[in-house]
Amino acid sequence: MKFLNQTRWTPSWVVEAGTERMGEALEILLVDDDAVDRMAICRALDRADLPVNVTEVTSAEQAIANLSSRTYDCVFLDYRLPEQDGLSLIQQWRTEGVTIPLVVLTGQGDEQIAVDLMKAGASDYLIKTRVSPDRLALLLRNALRMYEAEQREASALAQLQQTNKLLTQQNEELERQRRYIEDQNLKLLEAYRVKSEFLATMSHELRTPLNAILGFSQILDSQSKGPLTPHQAEMIKRIFANGKNLLNLVNDILDLSKLEAQRLTLSLTQVNLYGLVRSTLSDLRSLADGKAITLESTLQLDDPVVENDEHRLRQVLTNLVSNAIKFTERGQVHITLAEVAPDRISLTVADTGIGIAKEQLPHIFEAFRQVDQTIRRPRPGTGLGLAIVNSLVTIMDGTITVSSEPGQGTTFVVTLPRQLSPPPETQTPDPDLKPGFNGLGTE
Repeated sequence: MKFLNQTRWTPSWVVEAGTERMGEALEILLVDDDAVDRMAICRALDRADLPVNVTEVTSAEQAIANLSSRTYDCVFLDYRLPEQDGLSLIQQWRTEGVTIPLVVLTGQGDEQIAVDLMKAGASDYLIKTRVSPDRLALLLRNALRMYEAEQREASALAQLQQTNKLLTQQNEELERQRRYIEDQNLKLLEAYRVKSEFLATMSHELRTPLNAILGFSQILDSQSKGPLTPHQAEMIKRIFANGKNLLNLVNDILDLSKLEAQRLTLSLTQVNLYGLVRSTLSDLRSLADGKAITLESTLQLDDPVVENDEHRLRQVLTNLVSNAIKFTERGQVHITLAEVAPDRISLTVADTGIGIAKEQLPHIFEAFRQVDQTIRRPRPGTGLGLAIVNSLVTIMDGTITVSSEPGQGTTFVVTLPRQLSPPPETQTPDPDLKPGFNGLGTE
């Protein structure tokens, strides 16, 4: 037998004891085979001054039929029915989804019966000999209060379960997305590693024939194997110059791949920074002579000797100075060495060049990033110089900052410790750098 949803709004005048308000009358189903008992219950309800509509039935079968076709606020049920006792009927209704208050009317005050009734799902019970208007009204109000509380609790529980279900689904989706992102990160790291290894391998392989080309170009340029015509000598110089530029690009890519793969190590020695600055400026002066630029330096160290990798320090300084010369047409490039702390020094490279726009400053240390990304840009290059400088300064336990204004020039400030500590493992020199090798194909 399928019952109607026996959930009903409870008038507020019933819930708030002693306060009568306008509202619809309560629908009461009275199930009792004794006409006298039914009359007593109806009379008590009338005297209780409660607006109720009472439907009287005499059997369990009729009660079931009524609950299946109508909605009631409360059921008064006789414990002793001819074909089925009230206890089994309550158990059946509760099992089949009837949730409205069920008040059992008993002819005796047996405590065990009361316990069994409450366990089966009765809302309350009332001994027929004690029926009175006040007692019946109080019992009805209490039963409806309890029912309303149970309904609120059930509603809250259902809402909580729905929320928990939603949260579980969201957590499962987040976990799925986390696993997907983790998988993508692993794939990206693997692709990054393969790319770095490929660049390192190819750069290394390219340097071998390039060094041979540069070496033979130098031999031919020296004319030790025979005189050259002016035209031949000019072609040899062009071969050497372009080969040298190509080798510098390959070296940049090789250095970047090593830095990305964390395979680059430092060979620590005593380095005289004054000598390093002067020799670097001397090497780069030819670049400045083609423009209206002067190279100047201010050396303010109490002790110019530091513990670092001389080759990598020269690389940092060369990249910064050559970059300053590239983007400066007139004025000067100034290098300053100064003390910033007893154990730290600063290297400043300032120019009077074109400067860098504010929105470009956060990106200048990114690999392959250039302010002018067009093919026809007037200043060629790979965009790796500053990325390599930043990475080298980082592994030297230093910092690098930049300040610039368009049209006013740019200033890079590198701070480094005076003495680097070697790593726990034994350091080995860069395997691609041979002692005495000048990078141009000659020993």
